[in-house]
Amino acid sequence: MTLLAQVRKQLPHFALNVDLRCPAGSILVLTGPSGSGKTTLLRILAGLDVPDQGRISLGEAVWCDTAAKVRQKPQQRDVGLVFQEYSLFPHMTLAQNVAYATRDREYAAELLSLFGIAHLGGTRPLGMSGGERQRGALCQALARRPKALLLDEPFSALDAATRSALRDELLRIRERFAIPIVHVTHDLAEAALLGDAVVAINGGKVDAHWFDDQVSHRLEEERILRRRAQSGIAASAARKPSSTRTAEGAML
Repeated sequence: MTLLAQVRKQLPHFALNVDLRCPAGSILVLTGPSGSGKTTLLRILAGLDVPDQGRISLGEAVWCDTAAKVRQKPQQRDVGLVFQEYSLFPHMTLAQNVAYATRDREYAAELLSLFGIAHLGGTRPLGMSGGERQRGALCQALARRPKALLLDEPFSALDAATRSALRDELLRIRERFAIPIVHVTHDLAEAALLGDAVVAINGGKVDAHWFDDQVSHRLEEERILRRRAQSGIAASAARKPSSTRTAEGAML
C-alpha cells in the first residue's frame, strides 16, 4: 500500500502546500530548515491536526478528504508515531508500556527481543538510557501493528554511537515490516543513509534544490577543515626537526 497526501494549510507565516508519496517498504525522509512545516505535516498525516484542504490515503483507505468531508480520527488510521521526546509512560515498566499498545503479550515480548531490550522489561523509563527509551518507543509504536510509521526526529537527542545503531535498526524495520515510513530529520547524513526518497520542505513548500545545496555546503566545510588539519600537521612536522636538534645540542 502507498501513503499519498496532498496537504494545504495556512500557518502563521506561510502556507503549507505539499504533495507526497511513500510506498510500503520504503522510507520517505522529510528534511529542511527549522520551522518549515515538517512537524505540522506529520501531525496532519497522523490525524492530530487538520488541513484546510487536502486528501490523505493509504491504499484504498481514505484518512482525510476535505472535499468529501471525510476525517478519520488518529486511532482509526492505524499509524505508529514516535517523537523526539520519549513517549513511554513513566509510571509503567518497559514491558507494560509495550503491552499497553497490544493485547498480544507474546508479540510485545517478541518486539522487546527484536530490539535487544528484553532484559529491561521490568525497568521504568527513568532507569533507562536515551537510546533504550527510544527503542522502547519504537516497540510501543510497532506493537499496534501499524499500517504506517511516522517518526519526528526520534534520534536527534542521542549520542552519535546510539544514533548510528538506531539508524541501522530503522533499516531493519523497513525490511521486516514493509510499511510506509515517514521520517523527519535535520541530519543530512541521516537523510542520505535512510531515505529511499528525500523531500526538502522550505517555507511550507517542496524545495527541489535545498538538500543538494546543503550537502554541497557541508562538503565544502569539510574540505576547509581537512586543509586546515593538513596544514597543522605539516607545520608540526616542520617544527619537529628543529626541536630535535635543539634537544640533541643541549645533550651534547
